[in-house]
Amino acid sequence: MRRSFLLVAVALSACMDGVQPPIEPLITTTDLGTLGGVISRPSAINNLGQVVGYSATTGNQLHAFIWGNGTMIDLGTLGGVQSYAEAINDSGQVVGLSSTPGDTVMHAFVWQRGTMTDLGTLGGRASRATAVNNHGQIVGRANTDSEVHAFLWQNGLMTDLGTLGGSTSEAFAINNAGQVVGISSTAGNSAQHAFLWQNDSMIDLGTLGLNTYSVAVAINDQGQVVGSSGPHAVLWHNGSITDLGTLGGASSGAAAVNALGHVIGTANREDSSLHAFVWRQGAMTDLGIRGSIQSQASAINDAGQVVGHTTRADSASHAALWKSGSMTDLGTLGGTHSIAVAVNRIGQIAGGSYMAGDSLYHAVLWDTYLR
Repeated sequence: MRRSFLLVAVALSACMDGVQPPIEPLITTTDLGTLGGVISRPSAINNLGQVVGYSATTGNQLHAFIWGNGTMIDLGTLGGVQSYAEAINDSGQVVGLSSTPGDTVMHAFVWQRGTMTDLGTLGGRASRATAVNNHGQIVGRANTDSEVHAFLWQNGLMTDLGTLGGSTSEAFAINNAGQVVGISSTAGNSAQHAFLWQNDSMIDLGTLGLNTYSVAVAINDQGQVVGSSGPHAVLWHNGSITDLGTLGGASSGAAAVNALGHVIGTANREDSSLHAFVWRQGAMTDLGIRGSIQSQASAINDAGQVVGHTTRADSASHAALWKSGSMTDLGTLGGTHSIAVAVNRIGQIAGGSYMAGDSLYHAVLWDTYLR
């Protein structure tokens, strides 16, 4: 494990002009290492700073991992050779998917206190867990005997959430109230619509105008749902749908929403470039690119810290943090590319970076502290 420190310098000209520069964070960068192989990739971080993802082992197999207190732990598999962690809650329960004996199918799992449990299926061959809330309720998708349906797993039982009339559905997120969101095909499989599942019922969230496609990707504990309808980012709440617009271009997509209802994502500008945005109080704001040509936002915490990455003219990407109108380049582990994928409530950021030479890729934890 390698740790380094980066203090972002403030603008000298601002100081000389007597203008108070924005407070820049002190960044601590920690290389999370691997399980013995050449690669590790993170997927999520909880509020205790535990990071999960997958890593190559010494035998070049890909296994789910949990990292905490300076140590990366191999979560093992369900009897096959590979596993992948997708999410973690604040109790340290990890969910994802793993191959079973014979390595012909993948099953959803939950890992806790050293034990990986097979969540099973809805009667078919395969399943995948995508999210878990702080009550241990798990959602994802699973095969029935002939279809693929969203599921909710709790207290040892997998429940089929059904569909909006079609043959497929998948759940992407669940809040602490047990509300589930995702996507489902409609009757005749003629369209795919975002859904909200609550009180044992799947609700069609609808689309903007005549669009036949919408998807819900995130929900906060207030029941605000974000995703996309056609080419635009949208917010659903209390039965209404709000078009979040764009940054002047043709399209946008939402990625996450915090407890305050602030939505982040990526949108086109008039020149078709992609820029990270935050939407709040009815207005979409460009988060900026600071010398790059494009940016994308991946996650936001309740303090308003947004993480993602920027892309430079030479195609190199760097993990980025936006806060209070200022952008901080989080740097790399010596290689060309890095990205940030998640941030917890105290500003710890999970991401990945190439090492020097761009042949090794490792999971990274950035800790942010305000001076």
